[in-house]
Amino acid sequence: MAPHPSRRSFLLGAASITALVPLASCSGGTDKPAAVQDTQAAKGLDIQGVNFTYDPNTLVNNGDPITLDWWLWDSDEKFSAFADAYQRIHPNVQINVVNQPWDDYWTKLPLALQGQDGPAIFNIHNSHHENVLPYCEAYDVDLEALSQDFVGVDGHLVDGKVYYMDYGLMTGLIYYNKSMWEAAGLTEADVPVTWDEFRTVARKLTIRDGDSFQQAGFNFNTSAYVLLLGKHYQSGDNLFDTSGQQVQLDTDTVKADLAFLTDLYDVDKVGSPDFGNNSDEAFGQGLSAMTYNWGHFYGTLKKDYPSIDFGTFRTPVATKGEEPYAYDRYNGESTFGINKNAPEGARQVAQDFLTFFLTSNDLLVQLCLNYSLFPSSLALADNSEVKEHPVTSVLGSIDRYVWPGPMPATVEDNTKIAVSDVLYNGVAIDKALATATSTIDADIAKTEFAAVENLYVHADEAKG
Repeated sequence: MAPHPSRRSFLLGAASITALVPLASCSGGTDKPAAVQDTQAAKGLDIQGVNFTYDPNTLVNNGDPITLDWWLWDSDEKFSAFADAYQRIHPNVQINVVNQPWDDYWTKLPLALQGQDGPAIFNIHNSHHENVLPYCEAYDVDLEALSQDFVGVDGHLVDGKVYYMDYGLMTGLIYYNKSMWEAAGLTEADVPVTWDEFRTVARKLTIRDGDSFQQAGFNFNTSAYVLLLGKHYQSGDNLFDTSGQQVQLDTDTVKADLAFLTDLYDVDKVGSPDFGNNSDEAFGQGLSAMTYNWGHFYGTLKKDYPSIDFGTFRTPVATKGEEPYAYDRYNGESTFGINKNAPEGARQVAQDFLTFFLTSNDLLVQLCLNYSLFPSSLALADNSEVKEHPVTSVLGSIDRYVWPGPMPATVEDNTKIAVSDVLYNGVAIDKALATATSTIDADIAKTEFAAVENLYVHADEAKG
């Protein structure tokens, strides 16, 4: 998923075995019917999927009752819908959905997966790739068929096998306050396509009383580092070099991008580092007319700031009418992992459930829209709900967004430090980006990470 403060903790803290107490909550288990013997293989149901398919007319676990635990940290109701639908087909299977807070999850999960008593299936975030991959069983799937039906499968291959992939894709966009937009005399025809147009609109949306701000035209105080890690793609520059192991932040393109952002404050005077220093809250509280964020912000606004009437538009580009190398990067919300240490029967059922999960289109749509994700299933690209959603509807073709791979958290963490040093501590752009680059490269050298930007469908258009 998108970068998010509550979901980013790449280095796990030490934890004792006593942490493996019963988890915080278990949803779905009390209301579900108990697993019973299934004797009917031919259920008269349609095969799901296009090239990658699921045949529900089978017996799993020979029809014998079996119970699996599914660990996750969020949206248990959406995920439980898959488990409930699966049990209606296979009444001998009970899948208990176990939900707990994000931080607890990443402390307890690696410990639980070391033995046979851990969950048979567990949700994955790719920022914890190296922590959980050793406990994952490879998916027992037809990779060719899977790649025909889903975006980005090749980017998740490890030694020719896939252990998790993306069910939905998230990226960045601009959110704007419709009331402020109207008060400034702007209409939908004024939605900026280029960055120059964006600067003009931001100035019109800015309200100042002398040196004091009453309304920022554009506030990026929380999200500038996220925007910086994607904007360079518009110029044809990848985030990593051809080795895939050295970050390219200390470049003329990224320096110019950061200078552009600081000029919005220093030259255009559309905002300030000290005005609404949390740009998410400032937008939700009606202090800022525009902000940049990823798709998850839509849900935050709906939940925490329901009175804000907001709209969205795609991140601007340099030149009108010219499609860039890419509009931005994206990150995926991952499918679940299968515990390689679980009993054989549980693993076989988990593999079957995975195929059911990936081909349950109606449920996948609702799960993706819950997080404002563009579905990775090609069959859902033209889904009416996806095309009408305020986030996914403005992104255009998802094939113009780059996935760099499961980046170690050091990339975002140190880019954030660099931007903060420039905005708040007066550090020169060159120095801040050089420091971030050297730190990130040193950290990545200790990992097995290698970027997969070379697998981007338009990779041959990159500058170098």
